[in-house]
Amino acid sequence: MNPFKQFLALMLFLTSSGLINGQEYDIIIRNGRLIDGSGNPWYGADIGILNDRITKIADLSEAKANLVIDASGLIVSPGFIDPHTHALRGIFDVPNAESALLQGVTTLTEGNDGSSPFPIGDHFQDILEKKISPNWGVFVGQGTIRSAVIGSEEREPNDEEMIRMKNMIRRAMEEGALGISTGLFYVPGSFTSTEEIIELAEVAAEYNGIYISHMREEAAQLLDSVRETIQIGEEANIPVQMTHHKVIGVDNWGSSIDSLRLVDNARARGIDITIDQYPYTASQTTINALIPQWAQEGGREQMLARINSNETRQAIKNEVVFKILYDRGGGDPKNVFISRNSWDPNMAGKNLAQLTVEKGLDPTAENAADTVFDIIRGGGATAVYHAIGPEDVDRIMQHPSTAIGSDGPVGVFGEGAPHPRQYGTFARVLGLYVRERQILTLEEAIRKMSSQTARRLGIHDRGLITEGYYADIAIFDANEIIDKATFEDPHQYAVGMKYVLVNGTLVVKEGKHTGERPGRIIYGPGYGDNR
Repeated sequence: MNPFKQFLALMLFLTSSGLINGQEYDIIIRNGRLIDGSGNPWYGADIGILNDRITKIADLSEAKANLVIDASGLIVSPGFIDPHTHALRGIFDVPNAESALLQGVTTLTEGNDGSSPFPIGDHFQDILEKKISPNWGVFVGQGTIRSAVIGSEEREPNDEEMIRMKNMIRRAMEEGALGISTGLFYVPGSFTSTEEIIELAEVAAEYNGIYISHMREEAAQLLDSVRETIQIGEEANIPVQMTHHKVIGVDNWGSSIDSLRLVDNARARGIDITIDQYPYTASQTTINALIPQWAQEGGREQMLARINSNETRQAIKNEVVFKILYDRGGGDPKNVFISRNSWDPNMAGKNLAQLTVEKGLDPTAENAADTVFDIIRGGGATAVYHAIGPEDVDRIMQHPSTAIGSDGPVGVFGEGAPHPRQYGTFARVLGLYVRERQILTLEEAIRKMSSQTARRLGIHDRGLITEGYYADIAIFDANEIIDKATFEDPHQYAVGMKYVLVNGTLVVKEGKHTGERPGRIIYGPGYGDNR
């Protein structure tokens, strides 16, 4: 290179690095209380950011930067990582993902509960072309794979089908999946044997992925489901996460004492099992959660045929009534609210008791079961179920193996009557469970939202505030932060999050989204490992 080109290259480097005109950093965060995500107590220091990385943590009062953020009186923490979302619903409509960013969530993961995009590589390309604000990772869904190969039939795969499913999982891991997810409560995952899951999970284990599971049951059979999850982790030799751990059904409340004991005993034996949880006493899923799984075999048309058949209708209805009284219905049809209904939006926000009364019937569990059948005939719906034990929520949250996850989509503001968790999960933990109820310390809560999930998912250089890590940072007022979304009025953003950076770019400034979309793909440990 000739001297003139060397000079130009040097000037370009100095300009891009901020070392010309006295600018040492792109951004300096000053005067904040740093909680670094490790669980250690807060300390005072400044943070210097250059390009997309944290380059210095020290007293930077004399340093210069293009932008200085005064964090006096504020907490500076790692950006939060959500290990369980359904953010594919909403991310292409709302790529700014305000519902997540205004809580300080800088990384979302899709593909939970056994349902995922596929092929993973094509999906990642769609995300890159869209450009989104948060970082984005994906699990490969066992239900998606099984549905593509076997459909919704209740049977074992033959040898050729098993090979096809393994190859699809292998492809997903090589294209960057974080691991494999199951939704064993849902069809077709519910038709999958433990042995089949172990065999498929072994493929993800070859690529150092994890196994994350919506277990078969979270009500009366909760403990059997926990035992199965532990068995899968042990026999497949794969790290396991029990996702959105909870206890459903009033008669089952308190069972977390035993479920957590099973987790502790498994960990003592060397099985790498952990938990994630959302901080609410209501769940959200399809209205089909009230329909027995055997009645859903073969897909929607066969389910409708069974509901309409004189031979099978009463058997299905008996199980729906049982689930309303002793399972997800929490003992009363009024505990089941329709959150989204594409064919009749007026149902959103109404409960089964109200809808049953509107038909001129008494709001009994038996009549509400007929209302459920009508909703399914019309096209189905999503529902919120108020049936989770509050003491179990506290107990699970305090367990050292529990991380925080929303289980929510990206909020499309004003659409339907969704579960408020998509707007409030992380802010709710910080405001209600830390500040008001003191269930957790602030340092422990932030650990559960950041480094714990980063380490669990094999996400490197994120989840901690430390030199050399990506500058995914949340800055908030610990005395103000709180969720505002409620079940009655869910479309409300959290408050108290002042600044958020993703990959060194400011995406939230003074509590407002800046419009920037610097999110990146978080590739899993098998990415590019073409065997």
